[in-house]
Amino acid sequence: MRYLFFILFLVSFSSKAQVAQHCGYDFTSYFVLNVHESGKKENISGLKITIINGLGMDLLNANNLYSWTNSGKPLVFTANYKVDDKGNRITADSQVSKERWFFPFAKDNYLLSIKSTFPADDFSLKIEDVDGDENGGHFKTQVVKLNSFNMYVLCSSKAREVQFGPKMNRPIDIVLEK
Repeated sequence: MRYLFFILFLVSFSSKAQVAQHCGYDFTSYFVLNVHESGKKENISGLKITIINGLGMDLLNANNLYSWTNSGKPLVFTANYKVDDKGNRITADSQVSKERWFFPFAKDNYLLSIKSTFPADDFSLKIEDVDGDENGGHFKTQVVKLNSFNMYVLCSSKAREVQFGPKMNRPIDIVLEK
């Protein structure tokens, strides 16, 4: 009987030792884009930004293969937005005393949530200023190749380990031409 209690004690002790604390962003990474005109710092709003494959077609998130959200839909970037203290989205007519960015690491940029295993080197970004949108189609469509170091890895010290080459967790800087 003592041996049984001893074995149960060891099993419970070893199982508790294997429980790891997890981050809210585990298994998720982000692409963050700073899209602006040459000589200006302001982000251009109202753009359609998608991830495309080698054939120039929108990449579909079939069966949540590339992202945990929007299964079966193209991977489309959204603009970050501000929220109040309760987490409610702030609109133009909102009166709040304190505001913050919903994704604080992205500030006033475009972002897209992807899986940590996303094969970034196989795809590109397509940035379009569609006629009829708030910019009126003045900017040229641009295609930018993605790289794995462009991904924001938020739950790992991997971003701090890079000693040479491009640093991780920085927005992709995209300059559009008219």
